[in-house]
Amino acid sequence: MTTKTISLDEEAYEHLKAHKRDGESFSDVVKRIAGERSWTEVVGILSEQEAGSLEATIEDGRSRSRERRGRIRSELDGTE
Repeated sequence: MTTKTISLDEEAYEHLKAHKRDGESFSDVVKRIAGERSWTEVVGILSEQEAGSLEATIEDGRSRSRERRGRIRSELDGTE
C-alpha cells in the first residue's frame, strides 16, 4: 500500500491522538473520523425493537415506492 506523509500542527495532532483507540493506527483514526465507518462500529446502537421498527419502516417505504413505480409505468404505457 502506498503511503503519504502529511504535516499537522501540534493542536491537530493532539485532537487526532485523543480519538485514537487501542490497536488503531492514525490512518484508521482518520478513516473512521472521515466517515468510512465499519458495520462493527454501529452494532448495538439500536435495541432489537428499534431495529425491527426501522426495518419495517424501510420496507414500507420500499413497498410504496414499488407501487408508485407500477402506477407511473401503467400511466405511461396507457394501461391504467
